[in-house]
Amino acid sequence: MSIDNEKKMFYRNVFVLVIPMALQNLINVGVTSADVIMLGRVGETALSASSLGGQVYFILNLIIFGLTSGAAVITAQYWGKGDVGTIEKVLGIALRVALAVSILFTLAVWIIPRPLMQLLTNDEDVIAQGVSYLRVIGFSYVLACLTMTYLNIMRSVERVMIATVVYSVSLVVNVILNAVFIFGMFGIPAMGVAGAALGTVCARVVEFAIVIYYAKRKNDTVHFHIRDLFVKDKLLNADFKRYALPVLLNELAWGMGMATITAIIGHLGSAAVAANSVTQVSRQLAMVVSFGVAGATAIMLGKAIGEGREEQAKVYAQRFVRLSLILGLCGAAVILCVSPIARHFLVLSDQASEYLRYMMYVMAYFCVGQSVNTTLVVGVFRAGGDTRFGLVLDLSAMWGGAILMGALAAFVFRLPVPWVYVFLVSDEILKLPFSFKRYFSYKWLKNITR
Repeated sequence: MSIDNEKKMFYRNVFVLVIPMALQNLINVGVTSADVIMLGRVGETALSASSLGGQVYFILNLIIFGLTSGAAVITAQYWGKGDVGTIEKVLGIALRVALAVSILFTLAVWIIPRPLMQLLTNDEDVIAQGVSYLRVIGFSYVLACLTMTYLNIMRSVERVMIATVVYSVSLVVNVILNAVFIFGMFGIPAMGVAGAALGTVCARVVEFAIVIYYAKRKNDTVHFHIRDLFVKDKLLNADFKRYALPVLLNELAWGMGMATITAIIGHLGSAAVAANSVTQVSRQLAMVVSFGVAGATAIMLGKAIGEGREEQAKVYAQRFVRLSLILGLCGAAVILCVSPIARHFLVLSDQASEYLRYMMYVMAYFCVGQSVNTTLVVGVFRAGGDTRFGLVLDLSAMWGGAILMGALAAFVFRLPVPWVYVFLVSDEILKLPFSFKRYFSYKWLKNITR
């Protein structure tokens, strides 16, 4: 095959994988945006309560993402090798862990919702509304985690459209029911922040129902078997722990870091929390394609390595890194365009609006670093079985750098909120030189199949 034809095939495959995953990311942002927009019309307290209460699911979501990303390190390479039986066993192990973790989080938000909110803010009004949000949203955790685990494993074997369908339907259900429950329609009393939680619970039920139908009736490639929940393959369990555990810990470290950053901002006042809520949704919007590219990177490189085409994997990695830089710059442009629109549309205090303006400028350069780092760490390195580097990187750059500096800036030196924010989100820039050094060493390139 000529080089030109090979490149055309490569980018065609990228397009086929990225577009559905980007749509999935966009849909997930749409769900969050619907909450922000609707609750932003209710008031800053409701918006802040939803944002801070959502940090519990944010951490849970990252644990499951880490679990499934680690599992995908294995399944993508076995997909290249053509070993479907092993993939089904890995799916069973991942679902077993996801079920256990989601039950623990559900019990936590039902038993100790107030202490959880007190970790994130000292505003009593926000805490009270956050508690009502957590008690309702807890019903969605188990269903959401099982759905996410199944769909992410399917993504690693190039079955990406089912997730797009599931989350598209979920978005429609969520937006409609949010409006009904938050504002009170068709004779239903207005529930405010608890209504947003109830709308999300209903959407998760719909997601799970569609996944069950697909798994039983439509998926003729990778099947789910109840017996795989109890699989006792020692070598496979050892591989799962070796490759999935560092990714899970990595995502947990990153998620706890983001929650800590949110908690620090939460102690700077409701205006800072509201501004950060809008900024984070804008970041998610700007990064939808970049995250899709990172997912495609993990799939295509993992498959190539599993097929024994290591040199081709190096070529693919180079192309993906270039693409991530371009998309990061595009994401920065999106942030700068969204900033004035958000400040005009949302009902924010003058102080919150001013904070938002500064935070959006900071987030613009953050997106460039995050796009490149995510493609390298989540895509390139994990595809090659190098799952520990990301953990070390986040512990050092995020916890030892950004969070430490941000906490000192906020509580010791008492710097203005915009300057505190600069330090709190500096980790993606701090990571870049170390990520590139690891990339050019090619120590990440390993075939882990047996």
